[in-house]
Amino acid sequence: MRYINEYREGDFCKGIYLCKSKQVLTARTGKTYYSLILQDKTGSVDCKVFDINSGIDEFEAHDYIEVNGQVSSFQGNIQWKLARIRKCDEGEYNIEDYMMASKYDRDDMYKELMRIMSTVKNEYLRKLISMYFVEDEDFIKRFKDHSAAKSVHHSFIGGLLQHTLGVVKACDYIAGTYSNVDRDLLLTAGLFHDVGKMDELSTFPANDYTDEGQLLGHIFIGAELIGNSVRKIPGFPAKLATELRHCILAHHGELEYGSPKKPALIEAMALNMADNLDAKLEILIEEFEMAGDNMEWLGFNRMIDSNVRQTFGTKK
Repeated sequence: MRYINEYREGDFCKGIYLCKSKQVLTARTGKTYYSLILQDKTGSVDCKVFDINSGIDEFEAHDYIEVNGQVSSFQGNIQWKLARIRKCDEGEYNIEDYMMASKYDRDDMYKELMRIMSTVKNEYLRKLISMYFVEDEDFIKRFKDHSAAKSVHHSFIGGLLQHTLGVVKACDYIAGTYSNVDRDLLLTAGLFHDVGKMDELSTFPANDYTDEGQLLGHIFIGAELIGNSVRKIPGFPAKLATELRHCILAHHGELEYGSPKKPALIEAMALNMADNLDAKLEILIEEFEMAGDNMEWLGFNRMIDSNVRQTFGTKK
């Protein structure tokens, strides 16, 4: 098959892809059209079906569909205009071709993450870490495979692990640079900050919000997990438990971004900055990968809140 990242403006697109999302919209003229996101293991692409006719099969999100169309660009980004769509039957595709995964080896990332966390000295935090990241094999497998988001950043298999490792490494740097930071607390908060996403988001191929995710959100789920877990560790200091949960609750930094509390501890502020750093840089990395060799301005990115462009040193 030809993968999404191989297409360039002016190409004809043809092949079987996973329909990640489907919206039925109405143009200003009153005509109905489809807005789709198609995905394979190399990335995703925005698609439009402006002429809904007999050549367009009935299909829904999460179906595998064979498409024919033209590759164009819109506001600096690649867009496919589809003329034919056929819903595919099981057996016509290999699921592994459509699940985006981290480009880094998950076992290697996990070993690096555990190497850093093995330097935590506080005995209670070490027990908490071990409870999930050493002793719970089911948790470890789910953590390695899970995504970190539905679509914004690290929305691929191994994304949660890759993002957590990036955050923990940033936290380790911060703790080594600023002497007032409690390194054990910050690293543990970095490790656990997004574990709630394992319940907030469903597994692939859906990778969509669960009922628990819609109603509670990963920040509350993560803080609740910490609260319930520390009660199982005899003698776990109440103050330390509260500080750790505060870091989880405040890691988005602002109330408008979903945090029920703003950072009140230096470790909570450091975690927010480390999380934001890794997320924002990954957003740009993923956009640049989708842009390929396009070194022109790529248009306005709402998550970065700026027009963005690659530097000549980006491609290696």
